[in-house]
Amino acid sequence: MSTSFELPGNYKKWTMGLIGAGLIALLYGLIAFHPFEHAAHGENINSTRFWAVLLQNSVFFLLICNASMFFIGVTTLAMGGWQVALKRVPEAISSVVPVLGIITFVVLMSIVWGGRTDIFHWLDKEAVAGDRVLNGKKGFLNPVFFSVWSTITIFLWWFIGRKMRSFSIESDKTGPMDYETGKKWINKNILWASFFIVFFGLTVGSTIPWLWIMSIDAHWYSTMFSWYTFASSFVAGMSLIALFVVFLKNRGQLEYVTDEHLHDVGKFMFAFSIFWTYLWFSQYMLIWYANIPEETGYFKIRVQGPFRGIFFLNLVLNFVCPLLIFMKKSPKRNWTLVTFMGVLIIFGHWIDFWQMVMPGTLGAHAELMPFEFGIAALFIGIIMWRVGVYFSSYPLTARNHPFLKESIIHHT
Repeated sequence: MSTSFELPGNYKKWTMGLIGAGLIALLYGLIAFHPFEHAAHGENINSTRFWAVLLQNSVFFLLICNASMFFIGVTTLAMGGWQVALKRVPEAISSVVPVLGIITFVVLMSIVWGGRTDIFHWLDKEAVAGDRVLNGKKGFLNPVFFSVWSTITIFLWWFIGRKMRSFSIESDKTGPMDYETGKKWINKNILWASFFIVFFGLTVGSTIPWLWIMSIDAHWYSTMFSWYTFASSFVAGMSLIALFVVFLKNRGQLEYVTDEHLHDVGKFMFAFSIFWTYLWFSQYMLIWYANIPEETGYFKIRVQGPFRGIFFLNLVLNFVCPLLIFMKKSPKRNWTLVTFMGVLIIFGHWIDFWQMVMPGTLGAHAELMPFEFGIAALFIGIIMWRVGVYFSSYPLTARNHPFLKESIIHHT
């Protein structure tokens, strides 16, 4: 097996170029937007935009990278074998979590302890004291709880993910496993995957979207919001896996990955696009039908206000396009189409997170600016850099995995 890999020069140039463009955008924002000026809601819209864009991008890219470890966890618990041939790809993407976790933590703490009431209105103690709804939520919408739970969350995402990756790398060094050794190794993976999935459910599946995103619109709530956020980040995460699989395959690596494996990755992209749409419709339809003022305010600015175009573009990119293109079997086996759809879905859900964050922070200022795309380029460059380091450091195929043969002969 050809499992070692040296990153091509073009990859390194693109990585450095994106990071460079992102740093220029960040520097421009620091100089032009005066982000450290204290701004009440609406007073300094550029200062608000600076922190809102950093929040949106850091949370989005952290969640889609963490989705790779979720994918590893659920396939481990399912005793899946088909994904072993490409397993090093989600491992590499999940290795970005500690880097993006630190960046996200710094952004969140700067907002919370910097008193950015233009981002999180619940940071205004006087407003909370005179507001029945905010006062009722202050048990968890407060800087101490927010900081402690965010710290625990990011740390355990990193720690358990690192543990799971270490087992995989360990298998490269131990050599081929007999039945008993393989059974113990699989059981060890299942145990730690169980820890990760449970904690993932307690964070991404519930509390973290409430704190990091939904609390921007602190008067509003939705029992489906966390699942909606999970679906958005997971389908984008699967698309990111698909892009790196195609990249490596085009470089002559991942020799055991075939159209069958790509087909299954494509099925995940298609299925969770439909699942996201189900949650999108259910959340919107129930609030529209009930017509309760404290619930409809969230959608009013998005559907009838300046964000209307983005709101429905979101639906076209994330539902209509995947439905029409991925409905048949053959497009999910077409490497070019899967690449196109991977880029489209990631961009579509980046837009989804943008419209989650911006209406509650920027109000009527709905325009997408070059600054937003520059910061996104920075995060994409960081992901490419860290994934490239992982690819160059470890074999690209988990060659001693007990289920590798099952993956090699996989047929859908």
